[in-house]
Amino acid sequence: MGNGTVRRTYKDSLFRMVFREKEELLTLYNAINGTSYENPDDLEITTIDDVLYLGLKNDISFLIKEYMNLYEGQSTWNPNMPLRGVFYISHLYQAYVRKNHLNIYSAKQIKLPAPRYVVFYNGTREEPDRQILRLTDAFIKREETPCLECIALVLNINFGKNRELMEACRKLYEYSYFVSEVQGLLQEGMSLETAIDRTVRRCIRENILKEFLEKHRAEVRNVILTEFDEELYRQLVYKEGREDGEAAGRRRDVLELLEELGPVPEELREKIMSQENQDVLSRWLKAAARAESLQGFAEKMDGSK
Repeated sequence: MGNGTVRRTYKDSLFRMVFREKEELLTLYNAINGTSYENPDDLEITTIDDVLYLGLKNDISFLIKEYMNLYEGQSTWNPNMPLRGVFYISHLYQAYVRKNHLNIYSAKQIKLPAPRYVVFYNGTREEPDRQILRLTDAFIKREETPCLECIALVLNINFGKNRELMEACRKLYEYSYFVSEVQGLLQEGMSLETAIDRTVRRCIRENILKEFLEKHRAEVRNVILTEFDEELYRQLVYKEGREDGEAAGRRRDVLELLEELGPVPEELREKIMSQENQDVLSRWLKAAARAESLQGFAEKMDGSK
């Protein structure tokens, strides 16, 4: 697949843009945890900007008091967020140890901030307001006392969900409203560019993210277009991989049926293995199931081109 139009370089997500100021991030933290911290300087931003591992990018991470917080925005449902959290948190702890000159080989136990991992979900799949995902749920064999666990709190921030949380954090409400407006216009058949521009104008008029949008209008537009491109890219890669797998399965099934009739000539085998068209392979599969001889199949095969 050609992906020349898809931008794969690191960029801010819209979620990260909206909450990159300490004041907004502190309000979000208080809303989630039921705390009432007032000093934004209590937060120490620890987001690792240059982390790009297995295609994963860290949205926001920060320290406050004795907690290391990892916040991730997610526009598609992904049950593997706990595993991604392991990768993220490992990087964050490495950075914490380096920054504080801690000796992991010391005879004295070093003290670490406890991790809190929150995923903010705003995809189209229907999900509950709040749910817990655990790394151990992915283990092939369950253990009573696993040596490793990672828990992700997934909050559904689609517009109309988690009302109490939205009331406690106005900026999250406005972000949810903005995304909902763009999604709604897209569902009506509007182009992405037009949907973004119309949503920006409407939100500014209705005092939704007004100051933020007036200041970062062009950047917001570019970020959403980039996020859309990358999501489309992931969907296309998944679709192509699935289709490739289905074609490979059909080729294998055709050969297995023919091998019951006798040794398959190399020329015939190569012809089958080089075929990628799903419709052709389906016809060959039916022909192989009905064939009484390899020669009979070859004749039907040539006639089904």
